Amino acid sequence: MHRNSPALYTDFLRRAVGAPKPDMPEWRQNLMIRRHQPDERRGAFMAGPLAGQTVVLQPGEIELSRSLGPVHLIALGIGAIIGAGIFVITGHAAASYAGPGVVISFAIAGVGCLFAGLCYAEYASMIPVAGSAYTYTYAALGRFMAWFIGWNLVLEYLAAASTVAVGWSGYFNDFMTKQLGHPIPAAFASAPIAVHGLHQFALTGTYFNLPAVALIAMVTTLLIVGVHLSANFNNLMVAIKLVIVVLVIAAGLPHVVHANQTPFIPPNTGTFGQFGWTGVFRATGVIFFAYIGFDAVSVAAQEARNPQRDMPIGILGSLLICTVLYMLMSYVLTGLAPYSSLNVAHPVSMAVQALPATQWLGKFVNVGAIVGLASVVLVLLLGQSRIFYAMSRDGMFFQLFSAIHPRFRTPWAGTIITGAFAALLAGILPLDILGELVSIGTLLAFVIVCVGVMVLRVTKPHATRPFRTPFVWIVAPLGIAMCAFMMAFLPLDTWLRLVGWTIIGLIVYFLYSIKHAVPPKWSIPGEPAP
Repeated sequence: MHRNSPALYTDFLRRAVGAPKPDMPEWRQNLMIRRHQPDERRGAFMAGPLAGQTVVLQPGEIELSRSLGPVHLIALGIGAIIGAGIFVITGHAAASYAGPGVVISFAIAGVGCLFAGLCYAEYASMIPVAGSAYTYTYAALGRFMAWFIGWNLVLEYLAAASTVAVGWSGYFNDFMTKQLGHPIPAAFASAPIAVHGLHQFALTGTYFNLPAVALIAMVTTLLIVGVHLSANFNNLMVAIKLVIVVLVIAAGLPHVVHANQTPFIPPNTGTFGQFGWTGVFRATGVIFFAYIGFDAVSVAAQEARNPQRDMPIGILGSLLICTVLYMLMSYVLTGLAPYSSLNVAHPVSMAVQALPATQWLGKFVNVGAIVGLASVVLVLLLGQSRIFYAMSRDGMFFQLFSAIHPRFRTPWAGTIITGAFAALLAGILPLDILGELVSIGTLLAFVIVCVGVMVLRVTKPHATRPFRTPFVWIVAPLGIAMCAFMMAFLPLDTWLRLVGWTIIGLIVYFLYSIKHAVPPKWSIPGEPAP
Protein backbone atom coordinates (compact mmCIF):
# COMPACT_ATOMS: atom_id res chain seq x y z
CA MET A 1 0.00 0.00 0.00
CA HIS A 2 1.22 3.51 -0.81
CA ARG A 3 2.80 5.21 2.19
CA ASN A 4 0.55 8.26 2.00
CA SER A 5 -2.70 6.43 1.36
CA PRO A 6 -5.21 7.44 4.06
CA ALA A 7 -6.46 3.94 4.82
CA LEU A 8 -7.45 2.61 8.20
CA TYR A 9 -5.89 -0.52 9.64
CA THR A 10 -6.47 -1.98 13.08
CA ASP A 11 -5.49 -5.05 15.04
CA PHE A 12 -8.84 -6.66 14.27
CA LEU A 13 -7.92 -6.87 10.60
CA ARG A 14 -5.17 -9.44 11.03
CA ARG A 15 -7.81 -11.94 10.09
CA ALA A 16 -8.72 -9.95 6.98
CA VAL A 17 -5.89 -8.44 4.94
CA GLY A 18 -2.77 -7.65 6.97
CA ALA A 19 -0.94 -4.35 6.65
CA PRO A 20 1.08 -2.15 9.00
CA LYS A 21 0.06 1.18 10.46
CA PRO A 22 2.81 3.79 10.07
CA ASP A 23 2.45 5.14 13.61
CA MET A 24 2.14 1.77 15.34
CA PRO A 25 4.56 0.90 18.10
CA GLU A 26 7.25 -1.40 16.69
CA TRP A 27 5.99 -4.54 18.42
CA ARG A 28 2.54 -4.01 16.91
CA GLN A 29 3.92 -3.28 13.46
CA ASN A 30 5.59 -6.65 13.63
CA LEU A 31 2.18 -8.24 13.81
CA MET A 32 1.25 -6.95 10.36
CA ILE A 33 2.72 -7.44 6.92
CA ARG A 34 5.92 -5.48 6.47
CA ARG A 35 6.44 -3.28 3.42
CA HIS A 36 9.29 -4.20 1.10
CA GLN A 37 10.52 -2.37 -1.97
CA PRO A 38 11.64 -4.30 -5.06
CA ASP A 39 15.04 -5.81 -4.40
CA GLU A 40 17.02 -7.89 -6.84
CA ARG A 41 18.76 -9.68 -3.98
CA ARG A 42 15.43 -10.79 -2.59
CA GLY A 43 13.82 -11.42 -5.97
CA ALA A 44 10.31 -10.45 -4.84
CA PHE A 45 8.06 -7.52 -4.13
CA MET A 46 5.81 -7.16 -1.10
CA ALA A 47 3.12 -4.50 -0.98
CA GLY A 48 0.06 -3.67 1.06
CA PRO A 49 -3.40 -4.81 0.02
CA LEU A 50 -4.39 -1.71 -1.91
CA ALA A 51 -1.23 -1.22 -3.93
CA GLY A 52 -2.74 -2.97 -6.92
CA GLN A 53 0.44 -5.01 -7.31
CA THR A 54 0.93 -8.73 -7.59
CA VAL A 55 2.11 -10.10 -4.27
CA VAL A 56 4.70 -12.85 -4.53
CA LEU A 57 6.32 -14.31 -1.46
CA GLN A 58 9.06 -16.88 -1.24
CA PRO A 59 9.54 -19.16 1.77
CA GLY A 60 11.53 -17.41 4.44
CA GLU A 61 11.47 -14.09 2.62
CA ILE A 62 9.94 -12.04 5.45
CA GLU A 63 11.70 -12.00 8.75
CA LEU A 64 9.70 -10.59 11.62
CA SER A 65 11.31 -9.46 14.80
CA ARG A 66 10.74 -11.79 17.72
CA SER A 67 9.99 -9.11 20.29
CA LEU A 68 6.85 -10.29 22.09
CA GLY A 69 6.98 -11.85 25.51
CA PRO A 70 4.13 -13.44 27.47
CA VAL A 71 3.01 -10.12 29.00
CA HIS A 72 2.78 -8.50 25.55
CA LEU A 73 0.77 -11.45 24.24
CA ILE A 74 -1.65 -11.38 27.16
CA ALA A 75 -2.18 -7.63 26.74
CA LEU A 76 -2.68 -8.07 23.01
CA GLY A 77 -5.29 -10.76 23.61
CA ILE A 78 -7.23 -8.73 26.17
CA GLY A 79 -7.30 -5.73 23.83
CA ALA A 80 -8.61 -7.86 20.96
CA ILE A 81 -11.19 -9.85 22.94
CA ILE A 82 -12.84 -7.11 25.01
CA GLY A 83 -15.17 -5.78 22.37
CA ALA A 84 -18.73 -5.24 21.37
CA GLY A 85 -20.15 -8.66 22.16
CA ILE A 86 -20.38 -8.15 25.91
CA PHE A 87 -22.27 -4.88 25.38
CA VAL A 88 -24.88 -6.05 22.89
CA ILE A 89 -25.47 -9.80 23.09
CA THR A 90 -25.30 -10.74 26.79
CA GLY A 91 -28.79 -9.49 27.55
CA HIS A 92 -30.34 -11.46 24.70
CA ALA A 93 -28.59 -14.67 25.79
CA ALA A 94 -29.73 -14.25 29.40
CA ALA A 95 -33.30 -13.19 28.64
CA SER A 96 -34.00 -15.75 25.93
CA TYR A 97 -31.97 -18.83 26.83
CA ALA A 98 -29.97 -19.09 30.05
CA GLY A 99 -31.08 -16.56 32.65
CA PRO A 100 -28.33 -15.95 35.23
CA GLY A 101 -26.82 -19.23 34.02
CA VAL A 102 -25.27 -17.23 31.19
CA VAL A 103 -22.31 -16.98 33.59
CA ILE A 104 -21.71 -20.71 32.99
CA SER A 105 -22.13 -20.20 29.25
CA PHE A 106 -19.23 -17.76 29.23
CA ALA A 107 -17.02 -20.30 30.99
CA ILE A 108 -17.81 -23.03 28.46
CA ALA A 109 -17.24 -20.69 25.50
CA GLY A 110 -13.87 -19.69 26.95
CA VAL A 111 -12.75 -23.34 27.05
CA GLY A 112 -13.77 -23.77 23.42
CA CYS A 113 -11.77 -20.69 22.47
CA LEU A 114 -8.72 -22.12 24.23
CA PHE A 115 -8.56 -25.29 22.12
CA ALA A 116 -9.33 -23.45 18.89
CA GLY A 117 -6.77 -20.75 19.71
CA LEU A 118 -3.95 -23.23 20.27
CA CYS A 119 -4.67 -24.78 16.87
CA TYR A 120 -4.92 -21.39 15.21
CA ALA A 121 -1.51 -20.46 16.62
CA GLU A 122 0.19 -23.31 14.78
CA TYR A 123 -1.85 -22.64 11.65
CA ALA A 124 -0.86 -18.97 11.63
CA SER A 125 2.82 -19.54 12.43
CA MET A 126 3.33 -21.80 9.39
CA ILE A 127 2.69 -19.03 6.83
CA PRO A 128 5.49 -16.44 6.46
CA VAL A 129 3.09 -13.50 6.54
CA ALA A 130 0.71 -12.13 9.13
CA GLY A 131 -2.61 -12.48 7.38
CA SER A 132 -5.92 -14.21 7.86
CA ALA A 133 -7.61 -17.57 8.18
CA TYR A 134 -8.48 -17.14 4.50
CA THR A 135 -4.82 -16.55 3.61
CA TYR A 136 -3.56 -19.49 5.65
CA THR A 137 -6.18 -21.86 4.30
CA TYR A 138 -5.44 -20.96 0.69
CA ALA A 139 -1.77 -21.78 1.20
CA ALA A 140 -2.38 -24.89 3.28
CA LEU A 141 -5.58 -26.59 2.14
CA GLY A 142 -6.24 -25.24 -1.32
CA ARG A 143 -8.72 -23.16 -3.23
CA PHE A 144 -12.07 -24.61 -2.20
CA MET A 145 -11.43 -24.63 1.55
CA ALA A 146 -9.98 -21.10 1.32
CA TRP A 147 -13.11 -19.91 -0.44
CA PHE A 148 -15.32 -21.70 2.11
CA ILE A 149 -13.62 -20.13 5.12
CA GLY A 150 -13.47 -16.74 3.36
CA TRP A 151 -17.21 -16.89 2.65
CA ASN A 152 -17.85 -17.59 6.35
CA LEU A 153 -15.63 -14.66 7.35
CA VAL A 154 -17.76 -12.49 5.05
CA LEU A 155 -20.82 -13.64 6.98
CA GLU A 156 -19.08 -12.98 10.29
CA TYR A 157 -18.02 -9.42 9.46
CA LEU A 158 -21.23 -8.43 7.69
CA ALA A 159 -23.54 -9.70 10.43
CA ALA A 160 -21.20 -8.44 13.17
CA ALA A 161 -21.16 -4.90 11.77
CA SER A 162 -24.96 -4.89 11.61
CA THR A 163 -25.26 -6.38 15.11
CA VAL A 164 -22.98 -3.79 16.67
CA ALA A 165 -24.79 -1.01 14.80
CA VAL A 166 -28.10 -2.18 16.29
CA GLY A 167 -26.49 -2.26 19.73
CA TRP A 168 -25.03 1.20 19.18
CA SER A 169 -28.51 2.41 18.25
CA GLY A 170 -29.84 1.13 21.57
CA TYR A 171 -27.22 2.98 23.61
CA PHE A 172 -27.59 6.12 21.48
CA ASN A 173 -31.36 6.17 21.92
CA ASP A 174 -31.03 5.60 25.66
CA PHE A 175 -28.53 8.46 25.86
CA MET A 176 -30.81 10.78 23.88
CA THR A 177 -33.75 9.85 26.12
CA LYS A 178 -32.18 9.71 29.59
CA GLN A 179 -29.38 12.25 29.33
CA LEU A 180 -30.63 14.76 26.74
CA GLY A 181 -34.39 14.33 26.99
CA HIS A 182 -34.87 14.02 23.23
CA PRO A 183 -35.75 10.42 22.40
CA ILE A 184 -35.59 9.08 18.85
CA PRO A 185 -39.18 8.70 17.53
CA ALA A 186 -40.34 5.16 18.23
CA ALA A 187 -41.16 4.56 14.56
CA PHE A 188 -37.47 4.97 13.69
CA ALA A 189 -35.80 3.48 16.77
CA SER A 190 -35.92 -0.27 16.15
CA ALA A 191 -36.39 -3.01 13.55
CA PRO A 192 -39.78 -3.22 11.82
CA ILE A 193 -39.97 -6.99 12.16
CA ALA A 194 -39.46 -9.54 14.88
CA VAL A 195 -38.51 -13.06 13.83
CA HIS A 196 -39.52 -16.19 15.71
CA GLY A 197 -38.10 -19.23 14.01
CA LEU A 198 -37.47 -19.27 10.26
CA HIS A 199 -40.95 -18.44 9.02
CA GLN A 200 -42.65 -16.65 11.91
CA PHE A 201 -42.44 -12.94 11.26
CA ALA A 202 -44.24 -10.29 13.26
CA LEU A 203 -44.49 -6.59 12.50
CA THR A 204 -43.43 -4.30 15.33
CA GLY A 205 -45.14 -1.17 14.01
CA THR A 206 -41.88 0.69 13.32
CA TYR A 207 -40.39 1.64 9.95
CA PHE A 208 -36.68 0.95 10.36
CA ASN A 209 -33.80 1.44 12.77
CA LEU A 210 -32.73 4.92 11.74
CA PRO A 211 -29.73 5.41 14.10
CA ALA A 212 -28.20 2.07 13.04
CA VAL A 213 -28.62 2.86 9.33
CA ALA A 214 -27.26 6.39 9.79
CA LEU A 215 -24.18 5.10 11.62
CA ILE A 216 -23.39 2.59 8.87
CA ALA A 217 -23.93 5.22 6.17
CA MET A 218 -21.56 7.60 7.93
CA VAL A 219 -18.91 4.93 8.48
CA THR A 220 -19.20 3.73 4.87
CA THR A 221 -18.63 7.28 3.63
CA LEU A 222 -15.54 7.62 5.81
CA LEU A 223 -14.16 4.34 4.49
CA ILE A 224 -14.68 5.42 0.88
CA VAL A 225 -12.89 8.77 1.22
CA GLY A 226 -10.22 7.23 3.41
CA VAL A 227 -9.74 7.63 7.13
CA HIS A 228 -6.71 6.87 9.24
CA LEU A 229 -7.21 5.38 12.67
CA SER A 230 -4.03 5.75 14.67
CA ALA A 231 -2.75 3.13 17.05
CA ASN A 232 -3.25 5.51 19.95
CA PHE A 233 -6.90 6.10 19.02
CA ASN A 234 -7.50 2.37 18.65
CA ASN A 235 -5.89 1.75 22.04
CA LEU A 236 -8.12 4.47 23.53
CA MET A 237 -11.24 2.72 22.20
CA VAL A 238 -10.11 -0.57 23.75
CA ALA A 239 -9.36 1.20 27.03
CA ILE A 240 -12.81 2.83 27.10
CA LYS A 241 -14.56 -0.53 26.72
CA LEU A 242 -12.31 -2.18 29.30
CA VAL A 243 -12.87 0.65 31.80
CA ILE A 244 -16.65 0.35 31.40
CA VAL A 245 -16.51 -3.40 32.09
CA VAL A 246 -14.33 -2.97 35.19
CA LEU A 247 -16.37 0.00 36.44
CA VAL A 248 -19.69 -1.82 36.11
CA ILE A 249 -18.27 -4.87 37.92
CA ALA A 250 -16.69 -2.87 40.74
CA ALA A 251 -19.66 -0.54 41.29
CA GLY A 252 -22.41 -3.09 40.67
CA LEU A 253 -21.14 -6.15 42.54
CA PRO A 254 -22.01 -4.83 46.03
CA HIS A 255 -25.58 -4.10 44.88
CA VAL A 256 -26.45 -7.44 43.31
CA VAL A 257 -29.99 -8.51 44.21
CA HIS A 258 -29.78 -12.25 44.76
CA ALA A 259 -33.52 -12.63 44.27
CA ASN A 260 -32.94 -11.73 40.62
CA GLN A 261 -30.69 -14.77 40.31
CA THR A 262 -32.97 -17.32 41.94
CA PRO A 263 -33.07 -19.87 40.45
CA PHE A 264 -29.64 -19.48 38.92
CA ILE A 265 -30.60 -21.78 36.05
CA PRO A 266 -34.32 -21.20 35.37
CA PRO A 267 -36.32 -24.37 34.68
CA ASN A 268 -36.79 -25.37 31.06
CA THR A 269 -40.01 -24.11 29.51
CA GLY A 270 -40.62 -27.41 27.76
CA THR A 271 -38.92 -26.19 24.59
CA PHE A 272 -35.39 -27.33 23.79
CA GLY A 273 -32.92 -24.49 24.35
CA GLN A 274 -35.22 -22.25 26.36
CA PHE A 275 -33.69 -22.22 29.83
CA GLY A 276 -32.59 -25.23 31.81
CA TRP A 277 -29.24 -26.79 30.87
CA THR A 278 -30.11 -26.86 27.17
CA GLY A 279 -30.64 -23.11 27.41
CA VAL A 280 -27.23 -22.65 29.05
CA PHE A 281 -25.63 -24.64 26.23
CA ARG A 282 -27.51 -22.71 23.56
CA ALA A 283 -26.42 -19.43 25.12
CA THR A 284 -22.82 -20.67 24.88
CA GLY A 285 -22.97 -20.52 21.09
CA VAL A 286 -24.81 -17.19 21.14
CA ILE A 287 -22.36 -15.40 23.42
CA PHE A 288 -19.36 -16.73 21.48
CA PHE A 289 -19.80 -13.39 19.70
CA ALA A 290 -18.13 -11.81 22.75
CA TYR A 291 -14.91 -13.77 22.16
CA ILE A 292 -14.41 -12.80 18.53
CA GLY A 293 -10.86 -11.48 18.25
CA PHE A 294 -9.19 -14.00 20.57
CA ASP A 295 -7.24 -15.40 17.61
CA ALA A 296 -5.21 -12.16 17.46
CA VAL A 297 -2.82 -13.77 19.95
CA SER A 298 -2.52 -16.83 17.73
CA VAL A 299 -1.48 -14.73 14.73
CA ALA A 300 1.46 -13.36 16.75
CA ALA A 301 3.23 -16.74 16.88
CA GLN A 302 5.91 -15.56 14.44
CA GLU A 303 6.78 -12.59 16.67
CA ALA A 304 6.97 -14.37 20.05
CA ARG A 305 10.46 -14.57 21.56
CA ASN A 306 9.87 -18.16 22.65
CA PRO A 307 6.70 -19.25 20.86
CA GLN A 308 6.55 -22.77 22.24
CA ARG A 309 6.47 -21.38 25.80
CA ASP A 310 4.94 -17.92 25.33
CA MET A 311 2.02 -18.72 23.01
CA PRO A 312 0.19 -21.01 25.49
CA ILE A 313 0.80 -18.42 28.21
CA GLY A 314 -0.54 -15.61 26.02
CA ILE A 315 -3.61 -17.55 24.89
CA LEU A 316 -4.36 -19.04 28.31
CA GLY A 317 -3.69 -15.79 30.16
CA SER A 318 -5.79 -13.51 27.96
CA LEU A 319 -8.66 -15.99 27.72
CA LEU A 320 -8.63 -16.58 31.48
CA ILE A 321 -8.68 -12.87 32.32
CA CYS A 322 -11.39 -12.05 29.76
CA THR A 323 -13.50 -15.06 30.75
CA VAL A 324 -13.37 -14.01 34.40
CA LEU A 325 -14.32 -10.43 33.44
CA TYR A 326 -17.18 -11.69 31.28
CA MET A 327 -18.47 -14.02 33.97
CA LEU A 328 -18.37 -11.23 36.56
CA MET A 329 -20.00 -8.79 34.13
CA SER A 330 -22.87 -11.15 33.32
CA TYR A 331 -23.26 -11.99 37.01
CA VAL A 332 -23.59 -8.29 37.86
CA LEU A 333 -26.00 -7.55 34.99
CA THR A 334 -28.35 -10.40 35.91
CA GLY A 335 -28.08 -9.38 39.57
CA LEU A 336 -28.91 -5.71 39.09
CA ALA A 337 -31.97 -6.30 36.90
CA PRO A 338 -34.29 -9.26 36.27
CA TYR A 339 -32.82 -11.22 33.39
CA SER A 340 -36.14 -11.10 31.55
CA SER A 341 -35.76 -7.32 31.17
CA LEU A 342 -32.35 -7.51 29.46
CA ASN A 343 -33.46 -8.54 25.96
CA VAL A 344 -32.70 -5.08 24.63
CA ALA A 345 -29.98 -3.59 22.44
CA HIS A 346 -28.43 -1.77 25.43
CA PRO A 347 -28.42 -4.35 28.27
CA VAL A 348 -25.55 -2.79 30.25
CA SER A 349 -27.14 0.64 30.64
CA MET A 350 -30.53 -1.03 31.21
CA ALA A 351 -29.10 -3.06 34.09
CA VAL A 352 -27.21 -0.28 35.85
CA GLN A 353 -30.23 2.02 35.71
CA ALA A 354 -32.49 -0.60 37.30
CA LEU A 355 -31.34 0.33 40.83
CA PRO A 356 -31.05 3.82 42.34
CA ALA A 357 -27.60 3.01 43.75
CA THR A 358 -26.12 2.37 40.30
CA GLN A 359 -28.09 4.78 38.13
CA TRP A 360 -25.19 7.22 38.09
CA LEU A 361 -23.30 4.74 35.92
CA GLY A 362 -25.83 5.03 33.09
CA LYS A 363 -24.47 8.15 31.44
CA PHE A 364 -20.89 6.85 31.52
CA VAL A 365 -21.92 3.51 30.06
CA ASN A 366 -23.93 5.18 27.29
CA VAL A 367 -21.24 7.67 26.30
CA GLY A 368 -18.51 5.04 26.41
CA ALA A 369 -20.56 2.57 24.40
CA ILE A 370 -21.51 5.20 21.79
CA VAL A 371 -17.86 6.09 21.20
CA GLY A 372 -16.42 2.58 21.52
CA LEU A 373 -19.06 0.72 19.50
CA ALA A 374 -18.96 3.26 16.66
CA SER A 375 -15.25 2.54 16.19
CA VAL A 376 -16.01 -1.20 16.19
CA VAL A 377 -18.53 -0.76 13.35
CA LEU A 378 -15.90 1.12 11.38
CA VAL A 379 -13.34 -1.64 11.86
CA LEU A 380 -15.82 -4.39 10.99
CA LEU A 381 -17.00 -2.73 7.79
CA LEU A 382 -13.39 -2.14 6.82
CA GLY A 383 -12.65 -5.79 7.45
CA GLN A 384 -15.65 -6.84 5.38
CA SER A 385 -14.61 -4.81 2.35
CA ARG A 386 -10.98 -5.95 2.63
CA ILE A 387 -11.99 -9.62 2.78
CA PHE A 388 -13.95 -9.13 -0.43
CA TYR A 389 -10.96 -7.22 -1.81
CA ALA A 390 -8.61 -10.11 -1.05
CA MET A 391 -10.98 -12.70 -2.50
CA SER A 392 -11.55 -10.57 -5.59
CA ARG A 393 -7.82 -10.09 -6.08
CA ASP A 394 -7.40 -13.87 -5.95
CA GLY A 395 -10.12 -14.34 -8.55
CA MET A 396 -12.51 -15.79 -5.99
CA PHE A 397 -15.02 -12.97 -6.26
CA PHE A 398 -16.13 -10.38 -8.81
CA GLN A 399 -13.46 -7.91 -9.94
CA LEU A 400 -15.70 -5.00 -8.99
CA PHE A 401 -14.77 -5.61 -5.36
CA SER A 402 -11.08 -5.00 -6.00
CA ALA A 403 -11.62 -1.81 -8.01
CA ILE A 404 -9.61 1.02 -6.43
CA HIS A 405 -10.83 4.62 -6.46
CA PRO A 406 -8.28 6.70 -8.42
CA ARG A 407 -8.32 9.53 -5.91
CA PHE A 408 -8.99 7.96 -2.53
CA ARG A 409 -7.16 4.66 -3.26
CA THR A 410 -9.79 2.62 -1.45
CA PRO A 411 -11.98 -0.25 -2.74
CA TRP A 412 -14.91 2.10 -3.13
CA ALA A 413 -17.35 -0.13 -5.02
CA GLY A 414 -16.97 -3.03 -2.60
CA THR A 415 -17.26 -0.66 0.35
CA ILE A 416 -20.51 0.83 -0.98
CA ILE A 417 -22.05 -2.58 -1.64
CA THR A 418 -21.10 -4.07 1.73
CA GLY A 419 -22.19 -0.89 3.51
CA ALA A 420 -25.57 -1.02 1.76
CA PHE A 421 -26.12 -4.65 2.78
CA ALA A 422 -25.01 -3.96 6.35
CA ALA A 423 -27.38 -0.99 6.57
CA LEU A 424 -30.25 -3.10 5.22
CA LEU A 425 -29.63 -5.84 7.82
CA ALA A 426 -29.23 -3.34 10.67
CA GLY A 427 -32.32 -1.42 9.62
CA ILE A 428 -34.81 -4.29 9.44
CA LEU A 429 -33.49 -7.25 11.47
CA PRO A 430 -33.53 -7.61 15.27
CA LEU A 431 -30.44 -8.12 17.38
CA ASP A 432 -30.93 -11.81 18.16
CA ILE A 433 -30.99 -12.97 14.52
CA LEU A 434 -27.88 -10.98 13.63
CA GLY A 435 -25.84 -12.06 16.66
CA GLU A 436 -26.49 -15.76 16.12
CA LEU A 437 -25.40 -15.52 12.48
CA VAL A 438 -22.07 -14.06 13.62
CA SER A 439 -21.47 -16.90 16.07
CA ILE A 440 -22.27 -19.79 13.74
CA GLY A 441 -20.12 -18.44 10.92
CA THR A 442 -17.14 -17.93 13.21
CA LEU A 443 -17.49 -21.30 14.92
CA LEU A 444 -17.56 -23.08 11.57
CA ALA A 445 -14.38 -21.26 10.51
CA PHE A 446 -12.57 -22.49 13.61
CA VAL A 447 -13.72 -26.06 13.04
CA ILE A 448 -11.96 -25.85 9.68
CA VAL A 449 -8.84 -24.45 11.34
CA CYS A 450 -8.69 -27.36 13.81
CA VAL A 451 -9.18 -29.87 11.00
CA GLY A 452 -6.54 -28.11 8.91
CA VAL A 453 -3.90 -28.38 11.62
CA MET A 454 -4.34 -32.16 11.81
CA VAL A 455 -4.35 -32.52 8.02
CA LEU A 456 -1.08 -30.59 7.75
CA ARG A 457 0.56 -32.71 10.43
CA VAL A 458 0.03 -35.66 8.07
CA THR A 459 0.46 -34.08 4.63
CA LYS A 460 3.30 -31.66 5.49
CA PRO A 461 5.07 -33.17 8.50
CA HIS A 462 8.39 -31.40 7.76
CA ALA A 463 6.99 -27.89 7.42
CA THR A 464 8.52 -25.18 9.58
CA ARG A 465 6.37 -24.65 12.68
CA PRO A 466 7.55 -21.86 15.02
CA PHE A 467 4.75 -22.98 17.32
CA ARG A 468 3.47 -26.54 17.59
CA THR A 469 0.10 -27.16 19.21
CA PRO A 470 0.78 -29.25 22.33
CA PHE A 471 -0.91 -32.66 22.31
CA VAL A 472 -2.36 -31.79 18.91
CA TRP A 473 -4.21 -35.10 18.51
CA ILE A 474 -6.07 -34.31 21.72
CA VAL A 475 -6.34 -30.51 21.52
CA ALA A 476 -7.51 -30.30 17.87
CA PRO A 477 -10.31 -32.90 18.24
CA LEU A 478 -11.39 -31.15 21.45
CA GLY A 479 -11.44 -27.84 19.58
CA ILE A 480 -13.60 -29.38 16.86
CA ALA A 481 -15.86 -30.99 19.46
CA MET A 482 -16.30 -27.78 21.49
CA CYS A 483 -17.03 -25.60 18.45
CA ALA A 484 -19.39 -28.22 17.00
CA PHE A 485 -21.04 -28.52 20.44
CA MET A 486 -21.72 -24.79 20.57
CA MET A 487 -22.99 -24.81 16.99
CA ALA A 488 -25.27 -27.79 17.64
CA PHE A 489 -27.19 -25.93 20.35
CA LEU A 490 -27.82 -22.85 18.23
CA PRO A 491 -31.42 -22.54 17.02
CA LEU A 492 -32.44 -24.55 13.97
CA ASP A 493 -33.40 -21.41 12.06
CA THR A 494 -29.84 -20.13 12.47
CA TRP A 495 -28.56 -23.34 10.90
CA LEU A 496 -31.01 -22.99 8.04
CA ARG A 497 -29.86 -19.44 7.39
CA LEU A 498 -26.25 -20.69 7.35
CA VAL A 499 -27.23 -23.37 4.84
CA GLY A 500 -28.90 -20.72 2.69
CA TRP A 501 -25.79 -18.52 2.86
CA THR A 502 -23.59 -21.49 1.93
CA ILE A 503 -25.78 -22.39 -1.05
CA ILE A 504 -25.47 -18.83 -2.35
CA GLY A 505 -21.72 -19.07 -1.95
CA LEU A 506 -21.51 -22.43 -3.71
CA ILE A 507 -23.36 -20.98 -6.67
CA VAL A 508 -20.85 -18.11 -6.82
CA TYR A 509 -17.93 -20.52 -6.46
CA PHE A 510 -18.90 -22.95 -9.21
CA LEU A 511 -20.18 -20.34 -11.64
CA TYR A 512 -17.41 -17.76 -11.13
CA SER A 513 -14.62 -18.50 -8.62
CA ILE A 514 -13.53 -21.86 -10.00
CA LYS A 515 -13.00 -20.29 -13.44
CA HIS A 516 -11.12 -17.18 -12.32
CA ALA A 517 -9.15 -18.21 -9.22
CA VAL A 518 -5.38 -17.74 -9.33
CA PRO A 519 -2.76 -19.94 -7.59
CA PRO A 520 -2.08 -19.10 -3.93
CA LYS A 521 0.46 -16.33 -3.44
CA TRP A 522 1.89 -17.90 -0.30
CA SER A 523 3.49 -21.23 0.44
CA ILE A 524 4.35 -23.15 3.58
CA PRO A 525 8.08 -22.84 4.32
CA GLY A 526 10.30 -25.75 5.18
CA GLU A 527 8.46 -28.38 3.15
CA PRO A 528 10.74 -30.28 0.74
CA ALA A 529 9.89 -29.71 -2.90
CA PRO A 530 8.07 -32.64 -4.52
